[in-house]
Amino acid sequence: MGSDVVWHAHKVCREDRELQNEHRACLLWFTGLSGSGKSTVAGLVEEKLHAMGKRTYLLDGDNVRKGMNRDLGFTDEDRIENIRRIGEMSRLFVDAGIITLSAFISPFRSERQSVRELLGGNDFIEVFVDTPLTTCERRDPKGLYQRARDGLIKNFTGIDSPYEAPQSPEVHIINDGIDPDAAAEQVISYLVANKYI
Repeated sequence: MGSDVVWHAHKVCREDRELQNEHRACLLWFTGLSGSGKSTVAGLVEEKLHAMGKRTYLLDGDNVRKGMNRDLGFTDEDRIENIRRIGEMSRLFVDAGIITLSAFISPFRSERQSVRELLGGNDFIEVFVDTPLTTCERRDPKGLYQRARDGLIKNFTGIDSPYEAPQSPEVHIINDGIDPDAAAEQVISYLVANKYI
């Protein structure tokens, strides 16, 4: 492949799409432990943006693994490839002028940094949904933590596989007792303050 593959610039470009959409495109990257509430908050952010007339698309971990990434497991190598593919797909959505929301555990800093570098500029907005492990385990909506504790699930983030928390996310949501709507408003406020919307 290499030098034989060249990015083709089309006449209708991202700036044209953003002008038509009347907002800037970006990638809101929601990261946090399983059960942290990242998908809930991302969903609420998308609902608010949609109500404001903004063009959005939400990529969710389970949905992507049911389709494009169904061939991947949960080893460190597969997790890295999962995030790489999601990063590439997100880049296309951003190029389409869409506010893209990605809700994935994405446990490794280096992989999140790779997606940030792939998008470049200010297109990558890391949203850390910071929820204590004990709270995540108490919620455990899918029963995954208990299965991991029982040894039925291997390589489970927070139990026998590490989670590397963001060191300087653009949005840091302390999600322990906060109303999900208030958490979503933190993201909306960031987008307004930084003139994305």
